[in-house]
Amino acid sequence: MTSNTTRSLRAASLWGLIVLAFVLVPVLSASSYHTNLACHILIWSLFAVSFNMLWGVTGMLSLGQALYYGLGAYSVGLMVNYLGSQWYLPAIGIGLLAAALLALLLGMLVIRVGGVYFTMLTLAFGQLAWQITFKLYDFTGGDDGIQGIIPPGILESGTVYYYFVLVVVMLSIWVLKRMAFSPFGLVLRCVQQNPNRVRFLGRRVRRNQLRIYIISSFFSALAGSLMAGVDGSIHTDMLFWTTSGEVILMTVLGGINQFFGPFVGAAVIILIEDLVGARTEYWSLIIGTIIMVIVLVFPKGLVGEAARARSFLARMGLGRGA
Repeated sequence: MTSNTTRSLRAASLWGLIVLAFVLVPVLSASSYHTNLACHILIWSLFAVSFNMLWGVTGMLSLGQALYYGLGAYSVGLMVNYLGSQWYLPAIGIGLLAAALLALLLGMLVIRVGGVYFTMLTLAFGQLAWQITFKLYDFTGGDDGIQGIIPPGILESGTVYYYFVLVVVMLSIWVLKRMAFSPFGLVLRCVQQNPNRVRFLGRRVRRNQLRIYIISSFFSALAGSLMAGVDGSIHTDMLFWTTSGEVILMTVLGGINQFFGPFVGAAVIILIEDLVGARTEYWSLIIGTIIMVIVLVFPKGLVGEAARARSFLARMGLGRGA
C-alpha cells in the first residue's frame, strides 16, 4: 500500500469519526443544550473554513466577511418575519444568491488593491452594511434585531434541524475540500506565493481572486442563514467587524495552512467560551489569556503543530529503521 493511499485512508477514517461524533450528539445528550452547542460549532466551522479559502489558501485577508454572514442571516430573518415561516428555505436560497451577487460587485472593486488596502476596504464595506442595518430600525429592528425565527414543518424540531445543519455543513466542507485540492486550488496557492509567475504562465490572477472571493462569501452567507434558525433570532452584531475578527482568530488558532485547522479552531474557541463563560464573570479576560497562550505555544496552529509532530515522529521511525 502506497504512502498516499495510507494518508487518504487515515484522513477518511478521521473524517468519518468526526461525522460520527456529531451524529451521536443528540443520541447521547440528555439536554438540548449540548445539541445547540454542537450546532454552533458546525456553523462557525463552516464560516471559518470558507474564510480560510480566502486567506489561508489565496492570501487575501478580509475583515469584512461578517457582511456576508450577516446578509445570509438577515435574508432569512426578514423574510420569515414579514412573509411567514414557509419562506424559510426559499430565503436561504435568496440570501445565497444575494451574497454571490454582492460579492461579485464588491469583489471587482476590492481585488484591484492588495495587502492592507484590500483588508481595509473589506472592513469599510462591512461596517457600512452594519451601520445601515443598525439605522433602519423600523425595517431591521435595529440593535434589537428580529426574534422568533422558527423554521417550518419538521425543521421546527431542534433535533431535526440539527441533522439538517449537519448534512448541509458536511456537504459544504466536502465541496470546499475538493475545491482546495483541485487544480483551481493549486492556482490559488500559486497566486498567494507568486502572482507574477501565475500571470507569466497565462493565468488571470484577478479573475481567480474574484472567483474565490465569491465562493467564500457564498458559504459565509450559508453559515449565517443556518445560524438564524439555531438561535431563532438575528442581530446587528452578526454584521459587526468583531464577527470577522472572531473567525480570523479561529483560523489562526486551528492553523492557517491546514484545511481542517479552522474547523478545530472554531470548536476549541466555542468550547472554551462555553466552559469558562458559565463559571466566572471575568470570562473575557480568562478566555483571552488562554487563547493567547495557545497561539504562542502552537505558532502553526493546533492542527499545524500536530501535523509537524506527526511528521517528526515518522522521520524518527524511519531513521531507526535504517
